[in-house]
Amino acid sequence: MDYKKVASEVVAAVGKDNLVAAAHCATRLRLVLKDFDAIDQAALDNNADVKGTFKTNGQYQIIIGPGDVNFVYDELVKLTGVQEASTEELKKIADNGKPFNPVMAFIKLLSDIFVPIIPALVAGGLLMALNNFLTQPGLFGPKSIIQMNTAVKGFSDIIQLMSAAPFIFLPILVAISASKRFGANQFLGAAIGMIMTSPDLGATAKYWNILGYHVMQTNYKYQVVPVLVAIWVLSILEKRFHKILPQAVDFTFTPLLSVIITGFLTFTVIGPVFKEVSDLLTQGIVWLYNTTSFIGMGVFGLTYSAIVTTGLHQSFPAIETQLVTEFAKNHVGSGDFIFVVASMANVAQGAATLAIYFLTKNKKMKGLASSASVSAFLGITEPALFGVNLKYKFPFFCALIGSGVAAMVAGLTKVIAASMGAAGFIGFLSIYPSSIPFYVMCELLSFAVAFALTFMYGKKNLKEEAVNMSTVSAIQSTEKQTEVEQNVKKQLSLSDEVIASPVNGKEVSLTSVHDQVFSAKLMGDGAAVIPADGNIYSPVDGEVTVAYETKHAYGLKSDDGAEILIHIGIDTVNLKGEHFESFVKQGQRVKKGDKLGTVDLAAVKEAGYDTTVMVIVTNTNDYASVDRVQNDEVKAGDNLVAVTAH
Repeated sequence: MDYKKVASEVVAAVGKDNLVAAAHCATRLRLVLKDFDAIDQAALDNNADVKGTFKTNGQYQIIIGPGDVNFVYDELVKLTGVQEASTEELKKIADNGKPFNPVMAFIKLLSDIFVPIIPALVAGGLLMALNNFLTQPGLFGPKSIIQMNTAVKGFSDIIQLMSAAPFIFLPILVAISASKRFGANQFLGAAIGMIMTSPDLGATAKYWNILGYHVMQTNYKYQVVPVLVAIWVLSILEKRFHKILPQAVDFTFTPLLSVIITGFLTFTVIGPVFKEVSDLLTQGIVWLYNTTSFIGMGVFGLTYSAIVTTGLHQSFPAIETQLVTEFAKNHVGSGDFIFVVASMANVAQGAATLAIYFLTKNKKMKGLASSASVSAFLGITEPALFGVNLKYKFPFFCALIGSGVAAMVAGLTKVIAASMGAAGFIGFLSIYPSSIPFYVMCELLSFAVAFALTFMYGKKNLKEEAVNMSTVSAIQSTEKQTEVEQNVKKQLSLSDEVIASPVNGKEVSLTSVHDQVFSAKLMGDGAAVIPADGNIYSPVDGEVTVAYETKHAYGLKSDDGAEILIHIGIDTVNLKGEHFESFVKQGQRVKKGDKLGTVDLAAVKEAGYDTTVMVIVTNTNDYASVDRVQNDEVKAGDNLVAVTAH
């Protein structure tokens, strides 16, 4: 790669005078610009050295690739004299001057609290769905499975117990997560949650008599709002006592005073008031759903993906939690209708993206569309939305129509979700058994409408794009003849090989990774591992091509020709090397199994970062195929990715 040439092309595309500040991570240039509309997007899309672009959090990010991005960045700084910044500083620059938005701040607060506890609710909900299969009459005959075969009743009872636990003791989960967000001690928060759900509440008496004042012994199981307020009060008290108490007594009396005061306030004021608020909120949402019926569902489906682009959907888990817990208590109500709408919207966006795959002649876009559509079908739509549909615009709107139609039919057929889960084709696992046939029908309807509209509209409107790309290819063909010859030689030097896992842990698909660059496979194909410990090993015999100062990523080239990026965590570049240790340098020879470095997983998680390890073959295009080896639990050294040269 000609770094100076690439940098000058990037500068020409974004505008030298348009640049405010720049930084880079392991794979991307991160730019703050004055005017996004001034970007020559076509020039970047047609640049063979640019693997993709997207806008996020006030930044314009250009994917260059590991081992190259830092050199391109250096040349860009020389050409423009732009303000250099770390990724954290760049975020502050991008946010500078933006007015404080209390609505978005509140949404982020809810997201920070509820997103971490979703796995527990998903597990409980899916167990509930399994138990529904066992106990509901009419699914496989006039009687339920346990009525037809009493031998499975014990199994059903155990499943019922396990499914109910996350919802009954939901205040404890919320308390732990909220304590972390509000800055309180998480174990004190858990203690407050336990106090609010103690089985002794109301067991022997309905109230406590305190100096003639009757305090109700209310059990706050299934509740969300009261515990949120209680933990907020706990955090204020704890911080205050840490400041005013002498160090000699702080360790003992801060926890004592914080818990006892919060506890009394919870049962006398916070609990009674905010339980009523919580009940009214849930009743209001259910009333709105019942009143607007299928029309409201259709409107919601028509606008859901547009809401996702604003980030407002991050507040939905808080509402969904209320709906799911209400349904878990007595199996009545609307269930999680938000999940149903989200599933229709995600499938519609995936279908529109898949239509672009069949329409476009742009090889880069075709590759992105194929992976992004699969990701959307599994419930992750960011690659499809920002990488494909919003770039062309019309697929996005065609998908909105498909989603609206399917959501309206789901409202008519009263599809009920019993739990939260993966909002896509596999979302049927979260649906109440009697609603599954209608759910599947609506998913197929969403797919069909979005795909058909996008394909029919695009058949005419993308012809011009195909002609333009052919013209560009013809103009560039002479310039690239030498490059093609070099690529042929490079292909001949590659061999089939299997790349091992660099860590112990659970292997997952790249499409499940919560980063649109990796999940859309913009850097290349490969696999991901949720690490079980912090040791990072070389997956191949070869050379260390990149050893980042931030120690969160490594570039390797195997002796057989594979170029590999090992990226530890998502956005962990922001930690600037904290909690990481590296044992290798650039240019160093390594053997498979040599330790590259370590990471303190607990500390990284505590800092709020996803620790998933991505293993990417960055020269994927040089191979006939790059296939993830299907594993579940893997050990460092186990086969992870197989590459085929010819």
